[in-house]
Amino acid sequence: MDNTEKLKIIKVTEAARAETEDVVTREFPLTILFNDNELVTLLCTPADLGYLAVGFLASEGFITSKDEIKRLLVDDKRGIARVESTEASPLADDLVFKRFISSGCGRGASFYSAADVKDQAPVESQVRISAGGVFTLMKRFQQASELFRATGGVHSAALCRGQEIVAFAEDIGRHNAIDKIFGRCLLEDISIEDTVIVTSGRISSEILLKVARRNMPVIISKSAPTDLGVKLATDLGITLIGFVRGRRMNVYSHSERVTADD
Repeated sequence: MDNTEKLKIIKVTEAARAETEDVVTREFPLTILFNDNELVTLLCTPADLGYLAVGFLASEGFITSKDEIKRLLVDDKRGIARVESTEASPLADDLVFKRFISSGCGRGASFYSAADVKDQAPVESQVRISAGGVFTLMKRFQQASELFRATGGVHSAALCRGQEIVAFAEDIGRHNAIDKIFGRCLLEDISIEDTVIVTSGRISSEILLKVARRNMPVIISKSAPTDLGVKLATDLGITLIGFVRGRRMNVYSHSERVTADD
């Protein structure tokens, strides 16, 4: 399925007005059915929909491993991802009471509560990254963002080990992009040990908790965090790095993991 569409537009400048074409990203509704229950409809970019469905379910605690997935069926014509699990989720009984619209682009939805944060164990990791390594990763990350360069209308996320990008995804929603990464890792048995997450989007509490649930020690963004995102990063032992632009960055928590360049 094509992720973009060409539209006729009128481009206006101070000097002229002309008809031309522009490329925009597609917005696509994906309804996730979990054990025949309609769980949520996500507005997303119509790529890697299976990864998105599985990543979302894993992020929200409905599944914990690939072994729990009995069947995954994606109908990209009707916009439905059906996931059948061997396990009955304890969340299923109170979905209506827990679901809320998050701060995500693309109408993010989440099922976590304050209790989830309270029960989350702090991240313990010996991972370190140099300041130069952060700048190099961000440069490679931005070079990989082909859909963003074409449309300017999506967020990106990458799983990185050392200076290498292990997995990469783009979506209109910053939450979705990260969930596509985690869904791919779960389905393809890609190890997330000793990896970091790079994202183009704002680091809010929901994003931070997604990373904490996978015991990932570092999250890097070219954008800003929220106050609650920083508080959770501090409490949960995660190094949060924001505003990575050129050769500068802000380290908001656990700066001991960011080392000086050799």
